[in-house]
This record gives sequence, C-alpha cells and structure tokens, in this order.
Amino acid sequence: MKLIIRLLVTAGLTCSLFASPGMAGDLLVGLITKTETNPFFVTMKDAALRKVGELGVELRTFTGKYDGDSATQVEAIESLVAAGAQGILITPSVPAALADAVRRARGAGVLVIALDTPFDPAHSVDATFATDNFSAGELIGRWARARIDASAKAARIVTLDGYDTQITVDVLRNQGFLKGFGIDVKDPGKMYDEDDPRLVGSGVTMGTEAGGRVAMERLIREDPGLNVVYTVNEPAAAGAYAALKAFGAENDVLIVSVDGGCPGVRNVAAGAIGATSMQYPVRMASLGVEAVVAFVRTGRKPEKTPGLDFHDTGVALVTDEPVSGISSLSTEQGLNECWE
Repeated sequence: MKLIIRLLVTAGLTCSLFASPGMAGDLLVGLITKTETNPFFVTMKDAALRKVGELGVELRTFTGKYDGDSATQVEAIESLVAAGAQGILITPSVPAALADAVRRARGAGVLVIALDTPFDPAHSVDATFATDNFSAGELIGRWARARIDASAKAARIVTLDGYDTQITVDVLRNQGFLKGFGIDVKDPGKMYDEDDPRLVGSGVTMGTEAGGRVAMERLIREDPGLNVVYTVNEPAAAGAYAALKAFGAENDVLIVSVDGGCPGVRNVAAGAIGATSMQYPVRMASLGVEAVVAFVRTGRKPEKTPGLDFHDTGVALVTDEPVSGISSLSTEQGLNECWE
C-alpha cells in the first residue's frame, strides 16, 4: 500500500504525516519518540509505518530535539489531541515531566500507550509495551558475574547510565544489572544508594556514543583498575570501548549493555561488548498501533503480561561466550533478530 508523506509545521513544531489512501481521517495514531538519531527509535518509527500501512490508518510522528527534551514531547501530545488523534504511542524522555499532558490527553478520550520507557506509576497511561528492563539488566549482571569469577570479589565496577534524573528505564536497567551481579541494591527504585566497595564510579551518557566516551575517559583516569563496565545502551557502550581503546585498556575491561541493535550485536561479535540484552522495538511499535486500532473499533484495551503491570515484549541475552545456567543467543543468531 502506497503511503503519502508530507511535513506539517505548526507553531514551531515539526511532525511527519503518513496517510493510507482511503482511510486518512478515519483513525489517527500519533507516535512520539525521544530522538530521530538513535537507531532504536528509528526502527520503532519504521515498524509503526509498516503497521499503519497494513491496517489502513493515519500516523503522525514527532520526536524530541535531543534525549531528555520533554518540552517538545508535551507540545506533540497537545498537537495530537487538537488534531483529534484517537491514540498516542510515546517513548517518554522524562515520564514525570509528561504526566500532566498525558492526563489531559486521556481526559479527552485519547488512548495513551507508553513504549519502551514506563511511567511511574504505570497506570498513568492506559498501557505499556516494553522490555522487562529490570530482567534485561539482571541477565547481563548474572552473565558478567560468571565471566569475572565465581565470587566476583575482584570486580571493580562502573555504571554508565543514561541521565541524572533517574528516569524509570535507567533505574530498572541499572538496578537489575547490580542485582544480577550480586550487589545489594537497597532501594530498587533508586540508583546510587548502594555501599558495595566493588562499585567504584558512575557517569551520565545521555544514551549517546559521545556521552559514553566522555564518561569513560573520566572514569578510567579516576580508577585505572576498573574491570567491569555496565552501559545503559549500546551507543554508550561503543563510546566506552573507544575510550578504553585509546587508553590501551580495551582487553582488560568487560563491557555489558542493553539494546540488541545490529551495530551492538556486531560489537559483541567483534569483542568490544561482552554481552547485551536484546530488546524488540518492532514488537513494541507494531503492538502499539494494533492496540489503538482495536480500542477504537472494539473498545478493548490492551492486556498486561500476567504478574506485571505492563505488556512484556521480550528480551534475550546475546553473547558468544555463553555461561552455564543462563540462556543466550549467539551473535550469529542475534544478527537474524536484531534491528538497524
């Protein structure tokens, strides 16, 4: 099915409109992502485009100017409500900053679904399609502990996190990793309250390669003996590896991450990343679009995964160095499931 594409610019806000012939105006879905540069969100947008093409509905997409740009996301929500959207899919940069806008949208009868990054509390939105980010972190934590040694007492760990505001997805991955490694996380809803001596530093990366490189350069100077690096995503991991290589320490440090993009899986295959937890953004976006259509046409809201307050879209450990007791995919298998 051919898609008609044009740009709309209203009050300084830019969006893209994708309309299926014969159906435009019948059902409007909005997609708001964090950035248009991270491959994860590009993949999500592409998946949503394919799905609206299949279902014959209209899609308008918006994105923040940078990771953490809540103001643009709020404007996008308001624009979609004004346009009469029946459903909004959003990967919130800072969920708390969007709470009021989301509440107003739901009050206007719009179905709001979070993708990837959950709101706190979860019932702030109608549904969430996401990776179990705590489990994703726990997988790479368990794997890293097994790779270091049986007790992991010699570990000197740094965490390269996303933000300094402790948003949900950042906290879940960080705390999951630490728990998987065997560290007492104290309050699992809060980062940096741990007192384990194996934790020797942390840095904020904004989820970018440049951020990962800068944070890693500082941390390796502060503690040249560090040997385990957790990163919030694979772009940050790529930056961390580049910094370690510049210091001649790339063979002395184990890097683990979360994402499952093809560039990240290739970095696992090359040995730059030891293991990564693969997410499925295509599922998130496709299921989100389907959920809006089902709600409009049948009144049925999405169901949660039993035992969770969201719909779990799955996670898989990818590594070429499997360890006993932890299910994993090889990089060859991962390259058949990853996203660009």
